Amino acid sequence: MPPELAEVRRWLEKARRDRLMAESGLARTPPVTDAAAFHCQQSVEKTLKAYLVYREHEFERIHDLRELAKACAQYDQAFGELAPVVDPLTPYAVRFRYPGSEDPTVEQIEAAMAVVQEVWDFVANRLPREAWL
Repeated sequence: MPPELAEVRRWLEKARRDRLMAESGLARTPPVTDAAAFHCQQSVEKTLKAYLVYREHEFERIHDLRELAKACAQYDQAFGELAPVVDPLTPYAVRFRYPGSEDPTVEQIEAAMAVVQEVWDFVANRLPREAWL
């Protein structure tokens, strides 16, 4: 496997693990929705960054999912349509990590998990099969 695909795989593995952590938080009784929200955001972020790594696009260490989708759109315009879908998850990178904010609802996390899956499938259709785990 070319070195660049190995790096893409590393990003995808991190994204997959974040997705698993989000699912785990949601499955607990009571659900741990604050942590699940963070891991949903992280999974989407790392999946988009995996695509950018594949395209050899250097990126800053940002958590803004809309900006990452726009960067991906430089190579595939369809990512532009994904930007408004992922944007609501951007605040999950920090909003629920500290006291002061009310935890998200189970319904909000279920919606976020649907976005995680949508982004995963979207990117899966744009990367070579060898890049996937």
